[in-house]
Amino acid sequence: MLAVQKAIQICPLSSSFIRRIAMMETLDFLYPSSSFITTMSMINILGLSFFGFLEMMGINLQYSKLWNPNSKRIKVSSRTGMLLLYSPAFLVGFASFWIFPEKGFRLLLVTAALTIHFFKRVLEVLFVHKYSGGMVLDSIILISSGYSTTTATMIHAQHIAQGFMEPAIDLKCPGILLFSVGICGNFYHHYLLSKLRGKGEKGYKIPKGVSFTKLYAHTIFLRF
Repeated sequence: MLAVQKAIQICPLSSSFIRRIAMMETLDFLYPSSSFITTMSMINILGLSFFGFLEMMGINLQYSKLWNPNSKRIKVSSRTGMLLLYSPAFLVGFASFWIFPEKGFRLLLVTAALTIHFFKRVLEVLFVHKYSGGMVLDSIILISSGYSTTTATMIHAQHIAQGFMEPAIDLKCPGILLFSVGICGNFYHHYLLSKLRGKGEKGYKIPKGVSFTKLYAHTIFLRF
């Protein structure tokens, strides 16, 4: 930082350019140089853009309330489909504790957060949610692959970033707090949603109370 300040004093006209270089250097801990990370990031961007376009055109992935019961494609029950959606990503996170036994605290946090998140989802599928529909197998494979590869990419990115310069502001503690609030709140609202539908009922219910009246996508808000 002292070198940057001296360079600005010597040549004021280049101050903006020098500051940009310094800023890029401070972001090294966020963006490790890796062809694998770059490739997976591009695949994610292109994939999300493509499926976002399909959603705009009314072509939806066949799962949950979006599925078409008249489809002739291979189908499974919603509970089985959701379990197949989340289990591979959970196993990727769980296996990472053994694949990377010597890990720094940041890598441990990332691995634990992803593993806990998908473990919670698996538990909700098994013991909380009430399902009535089905899912198309190819949609399950597509979504599950996205979850598991994204999980693996995030853990790998943090693994190769070990030893990089720490950020100027340490946000680990606020991050842990926000994650805890989010995952607990998300679970609580899923629990409330599971109580809306009585025994034998298959129709969709409009949720009320808590943050349902304040936030439209409450579970998404708490998840992020």
